[in-house]
Amino acid sequence: MFSRRRQLPPTVRRAVAAQGAERLLAGAELADGDHAVATTAGLAVVSGEGARVTLRRPWCDVDRAAFDPERSVLSIVWVDAAPDLRLRLHDPRTTNLPAVLHERVLWSVVLAETVDVPGGRVRLAVRRRLDGSLFSQAVAGDGVDLADPTVAAVVNATESRLRGACGLPG
Repeated sequence: MFSRRRQLPPTVRRAVAAQGAERLLAGAELADGDHAVATTAGLAVVSGEGARVTLRRPWCDVDRAAFDPERSVLSIVWVDAAPDLRLRLHDPRTTNLPAVLHERVLWSVVLAETVDVPGGRVRLAVRRRLDGSLFSQAVAGDGVDLADPTVAAVVNATESRLRGACGLPG
């Protein structure tokens, strides 16, 4: 079988030079001429002109991601409420980037739970960094006030239980 995957241009590979244990996993040309690159550590976007990295974020910063095959668009929502990222792939048949993105985000989530609180929901998770270290994360839904004592009590108890289940101090 012949592979339909395209190799990343050398300038893009150099721009996203892997560091330490990091490895390049997948890349895709975007409709605007830029490139998206997945490494073991995170996602990078490289400008077509000058092969300059315009975005580089670790997988544990991704709250949710989805691929719309009809429009060839990867949509990424960040845990820190930064603006969503929309990447339109030039030709999705030539890349495995959507699958790699899915796998790497799942890899970063060790344990997760969503809890109902006054005002909405909070997603809590124990996440993994590339070096294997674990940390906990709480992402509040719209309308949730994490400073509310009732919300804080539920979030703290859930976070403590999840951390304990993964061997982290509460």
